[in-house]
Amino acid sequence: MTWISKSVTGLGLLLLTHACYSAHEHSALHSTSTASLSSMASHTAVASTVASLPIDISIETVVAVFVICLGLVLGTPELRPIQWRVWAGKIEREGEKGFTNSDGNVDKDYVGNPFRMLESRPGFIDIRKQRKEFAEWVREGGGTAGASKS
Repeated sequence: MTWISKSVTGLGLLLLTHACYSAHEHSALHSTSTASLSSMASHTAVASTVASLPIDISIETVVAVFVICLGLVLGTPELRPIQWRVWAGKIEREGEKGFTNSDGNVDKDYVGNPFRMLESRPGFIDIRKQRKEFAEWVREGGGTAGASKS
């Protein structure tokens, strides 16, 4: 995460903490005022009122959650391609430079060229080239040299 996203997330957490504290204080204040009103009223039926949270605390909570989400989204790394060929092309073009995070370290899942094993396996040997090299070797006498000695 960059310092901008960390500071935005921190600001959102600070706002959310203040909203939670304000909601707690409001509920504590409302419960003590309701208790004192009910003790004053003797034998009279007092309707219990459900205190709703003030609109400013609700708005502060929603804004705090939005700011936290914004800070977390700003800090996310760039999405990687879904298709293998696009992913391998990016690896071949950019190398390790394309896979460094915001701290300058190479990502832990960077493995280099993902097709390295496929390109070096024996199934991809150029048979025509080997046939041509073998034919030249035979023409130069490589095939008869061993036969004449025995």
